[in-house]
Amino acid sequence: MQCPDCNSEKIWKNGYHRGKQRFKCKECGRQFIEFYKPLGYDHSIKEKCLEMYVNGSGFRSIERVMGVHHTTVINWVKEIGNKLEKTPPASEIPEITQIDELQTFVGKKKIRFGFGLL
Repeated sequence: MQCPDCNSEKIWKNGYHRGKQRFKCKECGRQFIEFYKPLGYDHSIKEKCLEMYVNGSGFRSIERVMGVHHTTVINWVKEIGNKLEKTPPASEIPEITQIDELQTFVGKKKIRFGFGLL
């Protein structure tokens, strides 16, 4: 085994940290572990989550199915969205469009007494 900084082979064991054996270099004093686990999700998982989002799944639904936290999926969607062009080309914008208007009211007006309102 070699030190990742100075490539020296003069190392010794230096306790455990989070269940992993630590080593220390006698030459430069650097502490390190033998194997580092890569961080982050695999590319295929990220791709599958984004595909589910495009197909209409909600963020929390993706979280339940894939086991990836919903804020992570939101950040991935924002990251991809920032890479897209801001406006479509003029040739792709339709000349005739139909828009339906929907207006709803949920709840009821509160009646207050003593404040001049009924």
